[in-house]
Amino acid sequence: MAVMDETIGQGGHQPRGALAKIEQVLEGHDAGAETITLGALSDAMRERAFGLLLLMLALPCSLPFVYLLPQLVALPMVVLAWQMAAGRRSPWLPEALRKRTLPVSGLLDVVARTRRYGGWIERFVHPRLLPLSGDRGTRVVGALLVVPCLSILVPLPLTNTVPGVGVALAAVGLIERDGLALIGGLIVALSWVLLLAVGGPALIYLLVDLIVG
Repeated sequence: MAVMDETIGQGGHQPRGALAKIEQVLEGHDAGAETITLGALSDAMRERAFGLLLLMLALPCSLPFVYLLPQLVALPMVVLAWQMAAGRRSPWLPEALRKRTLPVSGLLDVVARTRRYGGWIERFVHPRLLPLSGDRGTRVVGALLVVPCLSILVPLPLTNTVPGVGVALAAVGLIERDGLALIGGLIVALSWVLLLAVGGPALIYLLVDLIVG
């Protein structure tokens, strides 16, 4: 995926770090507006929209005690990952998803909480293993990300937080062209989904036995 050289948002300078880029887009959107549509968010992020949008949408799924937002963002995450796998260079969202609104204050709060608890990760992210974030690598990453994004879509306990963390880390890798972050994010997300697939039925049976007993 090509690195964006254009300025994001209205600030006239390129902010450092993925969280700062997202924050600038949100703060530069129609001063005083309480909501932002997914279409406006995608358009403002331009060439890095896949990575930035996936990160922005994965953050509410990664943090505990964030309600409603995960249910709003799960389906767009699946669509974005699928389009990456298909080789698109920029996102296309159906009109119904483009019109979906998200609360600006809620998103800014998620960004602030992420910076407080996980912002230190950005200090260790830098371009490396560049082929993994190139065109071919991005297609493979997109195909693999479909799996944890589908997990987030499932409205059951334990299906969204860890996969959300993995998708968020992989998205940072896409934005900063860090192949190591991409690999780490994929390992976290896919390992948890595999664990759920193997251990989930056993856990359900155990809970049923406890309830019936």
